[in-house]
Amino acid sequence: MSELMIETQNGIRTLRLNRPERLNAFTSPLSSQLIDALQQASADDEVRVVVITGEGRGFCSGLDLTAVSELTSRQKSRHERLDDLEWVGRLTLSIVHNDKPVIAAINGAAAGAGLAMALACDFRVLKASAKITTGYIRNGLSPDAGMTYFLPRLVGLAKATELILTGRDILAEEAERLGLANAVFEEEEFEEGVRRFAETLAAGPPIAMTLSKRMLAEAQDADLVTQLKRELASIHKCFASGDTREAVQAFLEKRRPVFRGE
Repeated sequence: MSELMIETQNGIRTLRLNRPERLNAFTSPLSSQLIDALQQASADDEVRVVVITGEGRGFCSGLDLTAVSELTSRQKSRHERLDDLEWVGRLTLSIVHNDKPVIAAINGAAAGAGLAMALACDFRVLKASAKITTGYIRNGLSPDAGMTYFLPRLVGLAKATELILTGRDILAEEAERLGLANAVFEEEEFEEGVRRFAETLAAGPPIAMTLSKRMLAEAQDADLVTQLKRELASIHKCFASGDTREAVQAFLEKRRPVFRGE
């Protein structure tokens, strides 16, 4: 049985972690499959949006501590030796550098690298019963997978310090209040809510979405003048695209635009 289930419908590529008996904790095979699937989705013009979620009652409980020796093995591939990021870093970058919007559909427990993966995503939608935690400190560990990069940017340094050093549980309501969740759906509405959220994004202009996502990622460490130049270059690309011509024509004809990424 595959540890990652992949489904595509209406331009939405769903990547479902499939280790429900371990709350979808990461193993080496699962992490490799997920990185490959994200890279494939980024390159596939038929994919407009990527959704990462979990099978069963968990989203992802982070590193599977029963396989820790396997995951921390120093036997690295040539690619890993060159970047020295190991799978956690490469997973984070495969989300941030993905050309498609990535949604973390948090259906249950998210902890450690599982939460860090969600923080790297462009959007996080939570089931009302879901609990999240930075978790690392509970196991005598410091954070990885970009946790110390994303969390302070989302909630501020003081709150991020609290959440990392206490490792306490965060309920969905608090996550939404802190800005960690873009939406919270009740149990019976979760799947439908995620679908509607993803479909709204999938109907958007692909070129503008990709350029916008890239600029938002680059803006984290850029000065204003650099970012203004990037914005100008990107909007010129948009004006030259068929999507912008379609938007103008749809406006004149008083109809909804249909974007094809041309």
